[in-house]
Amino acid sequence: MIPHDDVLRDRMRRHLAEHTLLEADHEGHKRAAVAIVVVPSEPGADPYDPGAFSAEEMTVVPGDITGLTGAMTDVSGGAAFLLCRRAAKLNSHGGQWALPGGRMDPGETPEDTARRELHEELGLDLPESAVLGRLDDYVTRSGYIMTPVVLWAGGDVVLHPDPAEVAHVYRIGCHHLQRDDSPRFITIPESDRPVVQVPLGGDLIHAPTGAVLVQFRWVALDGEIGRRVHEFEQPVFAWK
Repeated sequence: MIPHDDVLRDRMRRHLAEHTLLEADHEGHKRAAVAIVVVPSEPGADPYDPGAFSAEEMTVVPGDITGLTGAMTDVSGGAAFLLCRRAAKLNSHGGQWALPGGRMDPGETPEDTARRELHEELGLDLPESAVLGRLDDYVTRSGYIMTPVVLWAGGDVVLHPDPAEVAHVYRIGCHHLQRDDSPRFITIPESDRPVVQVPLGGDLIHAPTGAVLVQFRWVALDGEIGRRVHEFEQPVFAWK
């Protein structure tokens, strides 16, 4: 596990400041921001997943899913990030994994949007000083330019998910992003780009969320400044 302490916070802030951002400007695309929120978590606090995918739902996952249960359990402990399972009734990407976030309102910066969406989706209010930095823009197949914002939350972090948007929120220990088998890649006939998969718990996280988490690991956690993920592909089920 990675301790949730000032050493980690300052190291991530430094790594993000050293990273030269890759910013996208695709005409006709909408702007959005997502929040990678680093919070404390307790080991063993997640023995049960109330929103686990069924075996039938797992069949849409491309590649080898041997041993995967669709459940996100036993992943908390130490410094963690918040990952949401979207409410099934949402019109767009219902039931899929996502970081807190959404479309930018006129006049907002990505940092503004990330903080606003955190409040609206999870009931978490963080000040401007909680922002540690940004990661590269990721252009999605659904027509968005997504800007990831990394934030720090200390103390007793209490969450109040909005059930209209979030089925469940998970605290995933950051050390799980550093597994030896992560990330992994597969090919699909629909694209020449590699589909990225991030193994977490009993499931796989795909782009765009998976791509963002890989760069968070490489740049913010590992200090591999300048590593890019913009060429990582999404699975076909996430294209719409």
